[in-house]
Amino acid sequence: MIRYALHCKACDEDFEAWFASSSAYETLKEKRQVRCTACNSSRVDKQIMAPAVASAAKNQDAPADPEKMFAAFAEKARQHVAQNFDYVGSNFAEEARSMYYGEQEERPIWGETTKEEREALKEEGVPAAPLPEPFTPAIPKPKGQLN
Repeated sequence: MIRYALHCKACDEDFEAWFASSSAYETLKEKRQVRCTACNSSRVDKQIMAPAVASAAKNQDAPADPEKMFAAFAEKARQHVAQNFDYVGSNFAEEARSMYYGEQEERPIWGETTKEEREALKEEGVPAAPLPEPFTPAIPKPKGQLN
């Protein structure tokens, strides 16, 4: 595993992420799957940082296929969100704001927002972050709908 300090060119956010290897990072970057944690942009680059060098013994345990490892991780994340978060659709900003101001009990939610809604939530200090596409589950069908 390798940790990179990353920088988003779209929103100027600095954050860190772990990858199976440097080639795994490059593969994901080429596929535009390395996303900003703040704005979900794929305009992300590595920052200069001091490397943490692993011993040879630790490197022998590294998985052979980083894409399969990422796909499995993403699937677990999607399942976790689908099973533990309430989908609120386009009401996300309203629901998040209502919980933040104590108008309703807090619970984990996910849904959609417009760029303007995201900016307004950020300005108000409402804790919300985009869910990167690889970790977003399928939108559930409305209750009572068969197909």
